[in-house]
Amino acid sequence: MREPSHSPSPWSPRSSSSTLSTLTLLLLFCGHAHSQCKILRCNAEYVSSTLNLRSGGSSGGNRGGGIRGPGANSGGLCRALRSYALCTRRTARTCRGDLTFHSAVQGIEDLMIQHNCSRQGPTAPPPPQGPAPPGAGPALSSGPPAPDPCDYEGRFSRLHGRPPGFLHCAAFGDPHVRSFHHHFHTCRVQGSWPLLDNDFLFVQATSYPVATGANATATGKLTIIFKNMQECIDQKVYQAEVNNLPAAFEDGSVNGGDRPGGSSLTIRAEAPGSHVEIRAAYIGTTIIIRQAAGQLSFSIRAAEEVARAFSAEQDLQLCVEGCPPSQRLSHLERQRRGALTFDAARQLCKEGLPVEDAYFHSCVFDVLTSGDPNFTLAAQAALEDARAFLPDLEKLHLFPRDAGVLLTFIPLLTPILTGILVFWYTI
Repeated sequence: MREPSHSPSPWSPRSSSSTLSTLTLLLLFCGHAHSQCKILRCNAEYVSSTLNLRSGGSSGGNRGGGIRGPGANSGGLCRALRSYALCTRRTARTCRGDLTFHSAVQGIEDLMIQHNCSRQGPTAPPPPQGPAPPGAGPALSSGPPAPDPCDYEGRFSRLHGRPPGFLHCAAFGDPHVRSFHHHFHTCRVQGSWPLLDNDFLFVQATSYPVATGANATATGKLTIIFKNMQECIDQKVYQAEVNNLPAAFEDGSVNGGDRPGGSSLTIRAEAPGSHVEIRAAYIGTTIIIRQAAGQLSFSIRAAEEVARAFSAEQDLQLCVEGCPPSQRLSHLERQRRGALTFDAARQLCKEGLPVEDAYFHSCVFDVLTSGDPNFTLAAQAALEDARAFLPDLEKLHLFPRDAGVLLTFIPLLTPILTGILVFWYTI
C-alpha cells in the first residue's frame, strides 16, 4: 500500500497552481490515451464538478483562483473526489498499463488525505450535458502545452511537481540477485525464472549449472518483452544468449517502431558482443545486458510507478521478492573447483572490488565455484551499473548485519567495519 505523501503535491491547493489547473493539464495529456481507457471522461467530469468551487466566497489572500484548504468548500470537493475515484474504479480494467490513469489515482488519494475526505459518503451529482460550463473552454485552450506522452520523466515532473522515484535490480554471476528492496540473494534457480512481470515489461532469465554436478547456476539466456503501449511503441522482444548479444530487437529494429513515440525506445551496443543498453524513455526505464566469463548479467533502473504496476497474480518476480526460499544458496554450499584457493580468489576479487561488500563476496563465491578467474568481471560490472543507477550512494554497498539476516546497506563512512564483518549469504 502506498504511504501518504507528506510533502506539498501539485494536486494540493497549498501551491499557487490550483487543483483545477493541474487536472486541466492532465486532461490535455489524456487526449492521447487509448480509446478503450475512459480516464478522459473521468477527468472531464471532475473538472466540470469543481468549476463552481474555484475561488468562490474567498476572502483575503486566495487570489490565485485555486480551491481553498479545508473549509466551506471542502464538502463539495470531497464529493467530487469520491465521484472521481468511483469513475476510475469503473474504468480500471481497460486502463491497466496507462500511466496517466495511475497518476490520476495517485492524485485523488493525495487530495483525499489532504482534505480529510472519507472514502464513504455522498458523491457529486452527474455533470450537466451539453456545452462546457463558462470558463472551461479558455482554461483548456490557454493552458500550457500537453506534456509528451512518451517522455515519462518530463510528464511525471509536470504532473507531480517533482521528479519520479526509481528502483534498481540486478542479476549477475551465480546468479546473485539484488532486488528492488535491497535484498541480496544467491540463487540456484535452474531453468527459466521471471525477473520482472508487470504491465509494461516482462523479463525472463534462463540459468544452467556452472559445471556438472554443481548447485550453482549462471544465466545463459535473457528474454525481454516491452509491451505495446498506446501510440508510443509497438510490442518489442529482445533476446540474448551467451555469445549472441545482438544490438537489435528480434524483428531487426533498433527502436519502438513507426508510432509517433517510436524513438522513445532505443537499443545500442556500448561494447559490441559484451555490453548492450536499452533505453525506454516512455516508461522511464534503462536496462543493461552484459556478457562476461560465458554468462549474462542483467541490470535495470525502473521508475517506481512502472516497477509496481502488477497484479497479485504476477507475484513471482525475482526483482521484487528476490529468490524463493527453496532456491537460495548459503555460503556453506560453495564448492571449490580448479586450482584456486580461497585466499587466491579473495586476492583476485580484491583487485577490482576493494570494499568487502556483497559484490566482493559474490565474486569470491563465483570464482571458487566456477574455477574461472574471469568471473570477477561480472561482479565488477554489476557494481559499476549500481553506481550509475542508484542516486543514493549510501545504498550502493550492501553488507550483512549478522548470520541469517537479510543484507542491508551501511553508510560508506564506516568502511573500517568491513574488516571484521564475516559474510553470510542470505538463506
